[in-house]
Amino acid sequence: MPEPAAWKYDKIIKKMFNEPAPERVFLGRVIPCVDNTVIEDGWVHIKDGKIAAAGPRPAALPAGVEVVDTGGKTLLPGLINSHAHLNWDGIHELSRQSMDDPRPISVFKAAGNMLKCLRAGVTLVRDLGFHDLNLFTKQAVEQGIFPGPRVLVSGAGIIQTGGHTYWVCREATGADEMRRAVREQVRGGADLIKIMACHDTLEFTDAELEAVIDESHRNRLPITAHATYDACIRRVAEFGVDCIEHGGSMTDETIQILLDRKLPIVTTFSALVLQADPEIGRAFGIPEWKIIERQHAVADKKRFDGLVRAARAGVPIVFGTDAGSPAVEHDSIAPELGFMVEVGVCRDNLDALRSITSRAAKLSKLDDRIGTLEAGKCADLIVVDGKPDSDLNALKRVQMTFIDGRRMH
Repeated sequence: MPEPAAWKYDKIIKKMFNEPAPERVFLGRVIPCVDNTVIEDGWVHIKDGKIAAAGPRPAALPAGVEVVDTGGKTLLPGLINSHAHLNWDGIHELSRQSMDDPRPISVFKAAGNMLKCLRAGVTLVRDLGFHDLNLFTKQAVEQGIFPGPRVLVSGAGIIQTGGHTYWVCREATGADEMRRAVREQVRGGADLIKIMACHDTLEFTDAELEAVIDESHRNRLPITAHATYDACIRRVAEFGVDCIEHGGSMTDETIQILLDRKLPIVTTFSALVLQADPEIGRAFGIPEWKIIERQHAVADKKRFDGLVRAARAGVPIVFGTDAGSPAVEHDSIAPELGFMVEVGVCRDNLDALRSITSRAAKLSKLDDRIGTLEAGKCADLIVVDGKPDSDLNALKRVQMTFIDGRRMH
């Protein structure tokens, strides 16, 4: 593995935030998110920050252990947002926010957004930049400086000079500079690398794309690509990225490449869905013409045909909201999941719930630790007032959030 980031060498005597993780038993409906199982009278037993047992309620509970009877509420694994930007707050003009926000204000925004995540039941955020402040967000959480979800970070997104979102990413030109850009993120403690592979046109020369992917893999980091239409998706898949962000139109040939290479897609519908809501859009400064445009886009389900065909063919579809982008707050979960079912990239509500739990954990290679309610996994657990398997809007009513058995909300 690469050398650890400098802050990893810090000796922490006492964390500022370090909640206790007492042994507890939870009673309620249990959705383990392993398959379609729903246990109406279930339990989850947590001990030493791990799940000791989960399943149907036993005849006798462990003696001397705190029992949390949820009164029929639903127990779920902690939710995972696999595409978010903690330093953004959802205002319309991202470019000016990115260029003008003083770095301390950007840090405060990340802190506030992490609290929103915890209230929404999100226990892991995959922060895809775009600037390098997310490296410090990760440090703050891991060192107990600020309470937050687990955080996986890309550091600064890497783009060609003058490329898409040049105003906030790490620009680079030429293969050697691409390698340097990757190494800078690795030095800062990045968990993965993010590239912007297209906007209206394809970006990066072949030599640049080959270099940025090779350097990521040489450092044993996965690399993910912003790729929104067929030519770009096919190109980055053939060059060897590990994941597609957003996705879009795709031919059958491109879908087959994704299947052959076992590449997932993190779909992000929330910007379209939420900007199409006039009340939400206006609150974030979305222009009226864009609200109307978004309404037409949401209504035209044919535009999502490539993603639907990919999902039906077996390409793993993972939940992400692009949180922080215009009109998308970090505690907005249900609209994305609902649209995933409505448009057809998820078969039903239970499939959608797996996209934000077990499949998301697998994407980040953490499925041996989190993503399901199974014995031996970390005690990342939420309590929801309602039945999200029949009504995803129940996820707007998260009552409790636990990470490693510590109550965070």
